[in-house]
Amino acid sequence: MSTFSIQNFGCRATDADAAALRADLAAAGLTLVDDHGVADVVVLNTCTVTTSADTQARDAVRKIHRANPGAKIVVTGCYAQRAPEELAALDGVAFVVGNSHQSSIASLVRDFPLLGGDAIGNGFVSLDSLDSEPMSLSRGPAKILTGDIFQQSAVQIAPLAERDAERTRPILKIQDGCNNRCSYCVIPFVRGKSRSLAPDHVIAEVQKLVAAGAKEIVLSGINLGAYGRDFSPRVELVSVVRRILDETSLEQLRFSSIEPQDVTEDFIALVASSARIAPHFHVPLQSGSDNILKAMHRWYRAQHYAERIRLIRRLIPHAGIGADVIVGFPGETEADFNATRELIEALPFTYLHVFSFSARPGTGAESLPGKVNENTIHERARILRAIGRAKSAEFRKSQAGSAVRALTLARRGPGYTEALTGNYLKVRIAGDWPANQWFEAKTPAEEATIATALACDDVPQLV
Repeated sequence: MSTFSIQNFGCRATDADAAALRADLAAAGLTLVDDHGVADVVVLNTCTVTTSADTQARDAVRKIHRANPGAKIVVTGCYAQRAPEELAALDGVAFVVGNSHQSSIASLVRDFPLLGGDAIGNGFVSLDSLDSEPMSLSRGPAKILTGDIFQQSAVQIAPLAERDAERTRPILKIQDGCNNRCSYCVIPFVRGKSRSLAPDHVIAEVQKLVAAGAKEIVLSGINLGAYGRDFSPRVELVSVVRRILDETSLEQLRFSSIEPQDVTEDFIALVASSARIAPHFHVPLQSGSDNILKAMHRWYRAQHYAERIRLIRRLIPHAGIGADVIVGFPGETEADFNATRELIEALPFTYLHVFSFSARPGTGAESLPGKVNENTIHERARILRAIGRAKSAEFRKSQAGSAVRALTLARRGPGYTEALTGNYLKVRIAGDWPANQWFEAKTPAEEATIATALACDDVPQLV
């Protein structure tokens, strides 16, 4: 039997896509292996949000081809949708498949003889039968299969069998695509228009996952807060969340990233009202300068953002609150950066993700004047990351001696098992425990223990 391996790059939404790909390939008769070096087919599900993400994908192709020259490498995902020719030119790549045609990958790798490759399986399928969407098939060193991503109308989710196999905190993608046009972001052009999973379908999927043993489910999307706006009549995210709470026995629901304008008072109040919703918010900031936010085409200003974050902390004092921030956007002056730094210092974040600006082809920011020096970008990123680390340490200290409930993960070490709290703190449970188990305990009361552990990228042991 032929084998395959898969590597995912990027966000929770691509994690969900990778899960669906694994299930499709297994259903096609291929066996999953962990080692790219022995796989007959290697699938790379790429990200293209930054230049470094593109570089990482190309480096992975080269490394895999050197280690396993006979492998058929299939590159898919956002980079494949944006610039398929760049990937097709790399040695070892057999197929480049855009997001528009990910569901065709299992059929393609099963039918290499028809397309000029070697046999992978016994199935034979005509390209014309894959679907009716516009596509192009190159005659170069690798075949390219792409289509108009804006014609996509469905949200692809992984079959239950795949999610059941990795059911600790399974990701349920209920929204895809984005109708916003932030000037730095290429994602709408590789993911298409915003589209949502029907509410009844969401409830059915949650019920299946709960029946399979899931205790926590992470709702995800490219722009999760836009959920339901494509329906007529329109459906709000809070309404489908209330249905999950009312109609299923799910023990804990968690959200992926939510845009600031969608973190409404009603949404925060809903999270605060239920012990079954993880008190954890990830709200992208991007900049604390109104001038830069305007240039980014963001729909809010710094004061609006700050009000939402402070409301979260007021209503849910123990909530985990994270943010994304971009440094070095074209035209970012020292005053703009200081506005971002001061806002971050003033707000009760518990962690921070800092990104250096990366010009993406086809975006509005690509041609903006005022490019920031690379050394300046590096220094600004260093400053913000240091602030983020300090805020993480401060939050851990504030939780010292607190009673917590944590769900064990599959990761473990000598004498401990890793677990995750509702407010997004990683902790260690003494002993070797199976994944997907709840533990209630107290974190160590000594602040120095927590601070020292954090400094070495460790986590405190529960006692």
